[in-house]
Amino acid sequence: MNRRQFVLGIGAAALAGCGDSKSHAQAVYMLVDTSGTYALEIDKAQAIVGYLLGTLQSGDSLAVARVRSRSFSEKDIIAKATFDSRPSQANAQKRAFKDAIDGFTKTAKGSSYTDITGGLIQGAMFLNETGAGKKTILIFSDMQEELDKSTVRDFAIDLKNIRVVAVNVVKLKTDNIDPRRYMGRLEEWQKRVEMAGAAEWRVINDLEHLDRILRS
Repeated sequence: MNRRQFVLGIGAAALAGCGDSKSHAQAVYMLVDTSGTYALEIDKAQAIVGYLLGTLQSGDSLAVARVRSRSFSEKDIIAKATFDSRPSQANAQKRAFKDAIDGFTKTAKGSSYTDITGGLIQGAMFLNETGAGKKTILIFSDMQEELDKSTVRDFAIDLKNIRVVAVNVVKLKTDNIDPRRYMGRLEEWQKRVEMAGAAEWRVINDLEHLDRILRS
């Protein structure tokens, strides 16, 4: 092997190693709904973010975004980070992330409408850009989407190879009157995300077992 072949071989190995580390990384995009009475659940969202910060490792990515009347915007991302390989730097990133979330929960304002679909589209774009091998969208919401008349969301979306996990899907007053409304809402969302190519659809309401969020 001549010198040129040796150098090229080292470069190829380095690139392969970089790609391999990406394939083992996780990326999580969390949508937080603060509309209506669901805003009262915000402390539970903080607990979920705390779990994610304690679980995700160097090379993993995390973003948290609000769900508003129109959520297809990077401006709705409250905090985002890809955690550094240096433990001290990663810890600093996580502290700053937690501070940003704490600030948001103290000042969060409700919205007139709830654009979950727009948030899913924005989340998929963020996750795909990370190049992570395992991608998850968490939806912290009652899953009741309400759009204004001018917002268009009735089209196919792309969630290929992305896990979608709905967490803390509380029951509305109308659900207590007719439980079929609650079950039907979840079935419709499952059908939609699976048609969009999602790797998995899961509902987790027992927040005593947050480890299930990242477990396939």
